[in-house]
Amino acid sequence: MSATAATAERFDNHWSYAEEVEVLTFDLNGETFALEAVIVQEILDLLPETAVPGSQPFVASVINFRGKVIPLADLRLAFGMEAAEATIDSRIIVIEIDLQGEQTLVGLRTDKVNEVTTLAKSASEAPPSIGMRWRADYINCLVKRGGEFIILPNLQAIFSSRHKAAGAAS
Repeated sequence: MSATAATAERFDNHWSYAEEVEVLTFDLNGETFALEAVIVQEILDLLPETAVPGSQPFVASVINFRGKVIPLADLRLAFGMEAAEATIDSRIIVIEIDLQGEQTLVGLRTDKVNEVTTLAKSASEAPPSIGMRWRADYINCLVKRGGEFIILPNLQAIFSSRHKAAGAAS
């Protein structure tokens, strides 16, 4: 399957169940991203982090979430952005996603959490195959709202490729 066909398939699958999707929007490096609200477990103020020696920079620490140790991911690094210092608006979004057939809790560091909103399929499009500064397979789709685009990341691709890279490095 070509990269363009794979992107189109991901895009179609993302909207296969509804004409609209409820999302939580958040900011990273001045860009607006969104996650499906159904995977969001909680939004937290920043918590103490414990560094994990030898881990990938993208998931270099863990946090204690309700007595469970969960990985803390920095999507900035996955998208090739520079790491940033925390601000008063920084938050952690705890999500639950299926990784390799197992429901997994993951914390995502964000610059700012915005709102829960509804996005329409009619305003969405697959990421362009050229001209993107990020890997196209890391993006499910772009949704135009007002004069801006909201980016829906492909968490499966991001975490799968990072997991494979970590496995290959060991």
